[in-house]
Amino acid sequence: MTIDRVREAYSRRAAEYVEVVGRIEHAAETDRAAILAWARSVDGPILDVGCGPGQWTSFLHEAGVDVEGIDPVETFLEDARRRYPTARFRLGRAEALGVPEQSLGGVLAWFSLIHTDPAGIDGAVREMALRLRVGGSLAIGFFDGPAREPFDHAVVTAYYWSVDALTEVVETAGLTVTSAQTRHDPPARPQGLLVAQKIT
Repeated sequence: MTIDRVREAYSRRAAEYVEVVGRIEHAAETDRAAILAWARSVDGPILDVGCGPGQWTSFLHEAGVDVEGIDPVETFLEDARRRYPTARFRLGRAEALGVPEQSLGGVLAWFSLIHTDPAGIDGAVREMALRLRVGGSLAIGFFDGPAREPFDHAVVTAYYWSVDALTEVVETAGLTVTSAQTRHDPPARPQGLLVAQKIT
């Protein structure tokens, strides 16, 4: 799945996406609590990668977290800047974060790697690891299922990951997984949250 195809697919359906899932109130309370607890444990600035229409960036910003959102879809960023004028947003993507090495305390990839072809996800995770400072933390939201298996996402093809398979990718990039959890709240697809730290 190329970044251009993903960008085009989300650009076409941006207004619909914002209406259906683009507000923080759309997120489960358990997810909001987990991400906020993670963010408050981070020492240093956080980059919200694939921030979409900015609801998570704004949520963390309003909680006093030093956070910036990046996304490759300009339509999303225009909406985010309009709705959340005090938060920071810019163009960017997982494979090229646009920040110096070891400059980040945390990276949030909340379901922003789900469309990345499994053959190319290593590069995105390595980029995140490279930009984290020692002690920094990566939090990844993902759909839990048979690893690397594609499925028909509402916008464009996405891929399942298992905890074991995603752990292998993250630890190959030089991070250490510190926690992983999955849950299933039908009718939603099973999902997971994996957190890893840059130890050295």
